Amino acid sequence: MAIAVPESVGGQATIEQQVDGFMMRVAAQSPGETEFHQAVHEVVESVMPLVQSKKAYRDAKVLDRMVVPENVILFRVVWTDDAGQVQVNRGYRIRMSTVIGPNKGGLRFHPSVTLGLLKFLAFEQVFKNSLTTLPLGGGKGGSDFDPKGRSDSEVMRFCQSFMTELYRYIGPEIDVPAGDIGVGGREIGFLFGQYRRLTHRFNGALTGKNAIWGGSNLRPEATGYGSVYFASDMLSTRGESPKGKIAIVSGSGNVAQYTVEKLTTLGAKVVTMSDSDGTIMDSEGITAEKLAWVMELKNVRRGRIREYADHFKGAKYLAGKRPWGVPCDLAFPSATQNEIDEDSARLLVKNGCFCVSEGANMPSRPEAVDVFLNAKILYGPGKAANAGGVAVSGLEMNQNAGCMRRSRQDVDQQLCTIMHSIHENCVKYGQENGFVNYVRGANCAGFVKVADAMVHQGYM
Repeated sequence: MAIAVPESVGGQATIEQQVDGFMMRVAAQSPGETEFHQAVHEVVESVMPLVQSKKAYRDAKVLDRMVVPENVILFRVVWTDDAGQVQVNRGYRIRMSTVIGPNKGGLRFHPSVTLGLLKFLAFEQVFKNSLTTLPLGGGKGGSDFDPKGRSDSEVMRFCQSFMTELYRYIGPEIDVPAGDIGVGGREIGFLFGQYRRLTHRFNGALTGKNAIWGGSNLRPEATGYGSVYFASDMLSTRGESPKGKIAIVSGSGNVAQYTVEKLTTLGAKVVTMSDSDGTIMDSEGITAEKLAWVMELKNVRRGRIREYADHFKGAKYLAGKRPWGVPCDLAFPSATQNEIDEDSARLLVKNGCFCVSEGANMPSRPEAVDVFLNAKILYGPGKAANAGGVAVSGLEMNQNAGCMRRSRQDVDQQLCTIMHSIHENCVKYGQENGFVNYVRGANCAGFVKVADAMVHQGYM
């Protein structure tokens, strides 16, 4: 769905000038928040023609409102470590938008967490949730606490203190956190236990719960599976499929693990995984048996990916390296933001990669995205390609509200349907002379739903 807007009308500023002017205001209002500025710029660059084509959007100042959170909650988290020493961390919850539903978005526990980082993630979450077709607003939260190397007891005490501050702000009809980097099943369990203790309620205030006490089937798998389903839909536009393709995956956490699993099931050969220390390359492919070993390593022993090369003969460990120099057909960045720079993107394209599907949030820097788009490869941005996680979280909310339970097969079918719908909407808004710009398509499709709801509901 191409939106044709003149570059200038009656001496008015061009679209590019309007984008630049808007970004100057955003930077002035939120100084130093680099990731947030990056996320806003990508969206505004895509949707400014839409805004200029519709007077109602301009009159309601939808863009100005979208970049300001509805609420920002900042709190102190005090806990004691195993040595009895008092530790102090910062906790956050960014409630970005509730215009199409309650806030929905994960909690991240990592030393890199700052207000600006979480604002970026919350802003992205608004459009991602809009794309799912489910009635979900967008939010994000977390702490600069690092669970790596901490005992279960320390993590439990931190989670209990964190939830003691957060619980009054969340609930199934208000704000529903989930997991993210550093927040897996263990952390969700401790958080929910404290929520239940404080509120005397058993409800859907958190998603990502264990399946035996209210969680959804396939929630751990959803983000990774969804990124592969989205890649499959992109490939189908060129008469291709994952079968027989060489794939590289970054990361070795939850998203990466299930991306590898689904790719292998569909007949692709995955040859890399990584963590913050380096990358393993296995030219024979990471089989189901090898992946099971990785899952035990990362999820139970909490080891480092370099141990893979010690255990499996023929595999190589590339210390301090990311996977982007390994020749491939398909790439799945599934670790963290800004992990692909311009040089890495050029190397991927040079080495034959023709499809990138993002399992992480904004893993490609703006210059890398330009490389992908200029090369006209298939590029699925995170807000579309990794929306499977929040989609199944939405299904978990629905399941909790109805006191029901869905089978794995049913959830998988719905996940596949949702990802296909997201792909169709991206194609609808992203067509450019026979090429699909999935960045523009995802941004515009997500934006229109949120912007229309803002116009309908008046100024707030």
